[in-house]
Amino acid sequence: MRCRRSPLAIAAVLLSAAAMALLWALVAGELPVAATDVFAALAGEEGMGATVIRELRLPRALAAFACGGLLATAGALMQVLLRNPLADPYILGISGGAAVGALGAMVLGAAVFWVDVSAFAGALAAMLLVFGLAHGDGSWTQTRLLLTGVIVAAGCGAAVSLMLALAPDTRVMSMLFWMMGDASAASRPWPALAVLALALVAVMPFARDLNVLARGELTARALGVRVGHLRVALYVLASLLTATAVTLVGSVGFVGLVVPHLVRLALGNDQRVLIPAAALAGGTLLTLADTAARTVMAPQQLPVGVLTALIGVPVFLFLLSRSPRGTP
Repeated sequence: MRCRRSPLAIAAVLLSAAAMALLWALVAGELPVAATDVFAALAGEEGMGATVIRELRLPRALAAFACGGLLATAGALMQVLLRNPLADPYILGISGGAAVGALGAMVLGAAVFWVDVSAFAGALAAMLLVFGLAHGDGSWTQTRLLLTGVIVAAGCGAAVSLMLALAPDTRVMSMLFWMMGDASAASRPWPALAVLALALVAVMPFARDLNVLARGELTARALGVRVGHLRVALYVLASLLTATAVTLVGSVGFVGLVVPHLVRLALGNDQRVLIPAAALAGGTLLTLADTAARTVMAPQQLPVGVLTALIGVPVFLFLLSRSPRGTP
């Protein structure tokens, strides 16, 4: 069913929800802060509360928002390109490659900066490996790409298990937290936010082509869409978005799976509305989940990936129950 809601009304609701989620992330914590103090701290006021907000809570909240937006955008692209509403941005083994790179750096005792660099390098290496193997003799197909991604992900999983078994006990806990998603060490959210903004700017001109592609490849070709070039470019973009998100916060599941599909159920399948709405909704969801992860059992913090899985599993089962018989 085509979305009949006003795009301005949709944008207003999603922006309001995102603002409220970010405000809660800045207010909540072991040191309670009033909303008025938050605005004063952002305006430059000094003090312990202002330092906590600007140096700890704000970077973490923005990192969670950026990661959620990146995953949801990547998920929306993967679902329309694969024409499967249950496709996931991690389906090409990107998360596994990032995990191998990050955990390898942790085993070697590298600093946080090099862990991030290694995670991004591992994600890109996995992407290049999947696309290179899937291309093979030139008969590149969606099925071949997915199967190659599954095999690469399985290999990365084996490498991760080996590193966890060989790692010193003092480093195993931090490695497990990274694998389950942890925004506490994300102190540099600005590059990820910039990647998200640039990706949306790059994708929106092709939203009409994606709408046509969603009706079928033959229809898209008949209407003049360069399906091959569009598919490869958007697969690469979705992989880069996933790599950036995994590098920033670690492996966070289900956001890229359920958010685009829920937005599609609520607003329709017009990619001009769906993609930016999914980015806002994904960022809002992960910001809320991360705030809950650090406050629900304070002072102990939970991995944010645990909460997204607790939310995502029942939602996934609900979506699966709605799928017609005989479809994935």
